[in-house]
Amino acid sequence: MTQPEPGVHALAVRVYYEDTDFSGFVYHASYLRFMERGRTELLRGLAGDQSDLHRDAAGLHFVVRRMVIDYAKPARMDDLLEVRTWTTAMKGASMHLAQEVRRDGAVLVKAEVVVACVRDGRAIRLPDSLRRLLSPERDDPDPTPRSS
Repeated sequence: MTQPEPGVHALAVRVYYEDTDFSGFVYHASYLRFMERGRTELLRGLAGDQSDLHRDAAGLHFVVRRMVIDYAKPARMDDLLEVRTWTTAMKGASMHLAQEVRRDGAVLVKAEVVVACVRDGRAIRLPDSLRRLLSPERDDPDPTPRSS
């Protein structure tokens, strides 16, 4: 794995038998789980656990509103993949993210994801503190997890 660019979170994911289909390739929906982990770890590295955010921000949570995925190359069992995640834009109640799943630097899957901030089933404006942490122009460009 190569060092990601500033502002890009990288997560290593090993492919297991449960991630594959009958052909031995990674099942298309498994990439959704890999990318969910990437988004969760990006957020954890910048703002802490989502359960803490939910508690501290009176029920705030995130839902995927839109996702566009391009599958370019397959992965197989035992491959070591790298899920890269970064923020591309912040809107009122949503953040726009880009994600790539790579193997040895080659891009296998790309996704554009819109994640909405929700409370009590309704979209709400992202809190300013979270907006600053997740902004593509944030002061701290390194979203890698920190030791607590």
